[in-house]
Order: sequence, then structure tokens, then C-alpha cells
Amino acid sequence: MATRVLPPTLLPLLLLLLLLPLSARATAAAGEEFPRDGRVIDLDESNFEAALGAIDFLFVDFYAPWCGHCKRLAPELDEAAPVLAGLSEPIVVAKVNADKYRKLGSKYGVDGFPTLMLFIHGVPIEHTGSRKADQLVRNLKKFVAPDVSILESDTAIKNFVENAGTSFPMFLGFGVNESLIAEYGRKYKKRAWFAVAKDFSEDIMVAYDFDKVPALVAIHPKYREQSLFYGPFEGNFLEDFVRQSLLPLVVPINTETLKMLNDDERKVVLIILEDDSDENSTQLVQVLKSAANANRDLVFGYVGIKQWDEFVETFDVSKSSQLPKLLVWDRNEEYELVSGWFREIRRR
Repeated sequence: MATRVLPPTLLPLLLLLLLLPLSARATAAAGEEFPRDGRVIDLDESNFEAALGAIDFLFVDFYAPWCGHCKRLAPELDEAAPVLAGLSEPIVVAKVNADKYRKLGSKYGVDGFPTLMLFIHGVPIEHTGSRKADQLVRNLKKFVAPDVSILESDTAIKNFVENAGTSFPMFLGFGVNESLIAEYGRKYKKRAWFAVAKDFSEDIMVAYDFDKVPALVAIHPKYREQSLFYGPFEGNFLEDFVRQSLLPLVVPINTETLKMLNDDERKVVLIILEDDSDENSTQLVQVLKSAANANRDLVFGYVGIKQWDEFVETFDVSKSSQLPKLLVWDRNEEYELVSGWFREIRRR
């Protein structure tokens, strides 16, 4: 059989086609253009895969038209979409009628409405956090940020802290080798901000209350808490500090913080109050903070029966119970009541 030689003018075109990623070729073949101007785009079975190939960061709402929660979510997505589209690494917001396109929903494990997923280069991560527009923006922009940000000046440090907001803890390394915390920046990316400051002034040292390097500062802006780690930066010491500092010293127990406890193996010292917002309760929480600071191998938390009576009832506590109560809880069904502690505190 005779061999045909391609004309030289076709060789560059052939090489280009061979080097194109498969997803890019699929998008080119489909000829699909997706707006990136901050609108929420509609996707279905005919263009979903093309969108995954064309958009690096795609946030998808799998919804049903009859779903009340979905209807309330829609304006939040409309508000968040232009902000997310304006990030340095834009996130495009889309929606799929998964009640109509059930095969598509089933492919990604959608079994309830709404189901929210962020696709990073085609790989899905389910979003289970707040659905309010401002919280969506804060949560999602973490995924497009570097695992560890490099800060070269005092101004860069201040801008990083300001832009990070107050929803997540942050870890700032001063004189710390980036490679030492890169692993934790990846591992805990969904739960905290990480940065290494390469250059900083004495003013920064005073502001963050450290007097030598290397130092790792853990900050909880929401709770106005800060803790300091001077090392050793080896073995389990560093990860223990990071893991324990992901939570505030004393955790207010609610639906969101309860999810965070799922990744923590420590037992919980829990104080049950009548109302966690009154003055007496606030004073007790301050006492707990002192205990928590000296016992980082335990999680300390508090909850008011007025704020979450259904949760409190799982410990056989009701509004008629004598409060406050203190117990040690293994986060399963086992807990142990601590007696005599309140009298001891009042005596002090």
C-alpha cells in the first residue's frame, strides 16, 4: 500500500490539534460560548460537559423549580455571581434543573435540593456551608486562593488580613519556610487561610505580639483570639498546633460549628446554659477560656438551651433542669456529667 505524505502546510495544524486538551477540543467542537460577566448561567445535559471544559472554576446549583429552599437561594446566587466573577481567579455561577435533567443530577450524586457544587478543573466539591451571598463569596474565594500566600511587605500583610475577612482562622508565618506549612495549607484549605511573611517591620512584630522568629501566629478574627507557636517545626508538633487552632478556645455550639467538630478527635468539655447571651453566661465562658488555654488536648464549648433546645435535649437536659451543667462528651452518645464544678467556681 502506498504511503501518502501530508503537505507541509497541514503539519502545524495537525500538531496543534493533537496538543489541545481533550476538554478544549470538545468545547471547540461544541462552539459553546459561556458568559463570564457575572450572570448566573443555565446549563443542561447538552452543554454541561462543555462548560466544565471551558471554565476552570464553576459553581453549580442543582435545583428543582418547586423547591422552596431553591427559590430563596436564587437571589443570593444572583447577588454573589458578579462578585465571584470579579475575583482574580473568576468563579462562574451556574444552575441546573436537576428535577428535569435527572440523569445529569444522578451522575454527580444529587439526592436533594438544592445541592451546591464547586467544580475545580472539572472535579466536584460539594458546598454545605451558608447559602447567604456574602458567606458564599467568603467561602468560595478560598478555593481560588493560593494554598499559602507569600507576603513581601507590611502593606501586603495588612491587605491579606483585611481581604481574608473574619469567617475563617488564619495562620501567619514570620521567618517560617513556606515548605514547612505548605502541606497544611493544602490539607486545611477549606477551613483556614495560610500565609508566610518574607519581609516585615518591628511594628508588625509588636502588632502580632511575637519577639523572635520563626513564629507562626494563629488568629481568629471573629472571636478576637490569637495564639503563638515558636516550634519545634517538625514531627507532629506543628500539625497539632494548626489542628487545635482551627477552632476558637471556646466554641459556641451551633449547626455550623458542630460540623467542624466532625474533623476533630478530641473530647468536648461542654457547658449547658439557660441563655448563652446573658451576662452570667458570658462570665462563665471567660472562665472556660482560661481552662481551655491550659488544656489544648480538649475542645471546650458552650450552648444555651434558649438557643438550641433540640441539641441540649440529647443530654437529657430541659428547661426545668438545674443549670448550668458541665459534661465531657465524646461526640457520640457517651457523655459524663461533672459535679461540684459550679460551687468551686463561685467560691473563687
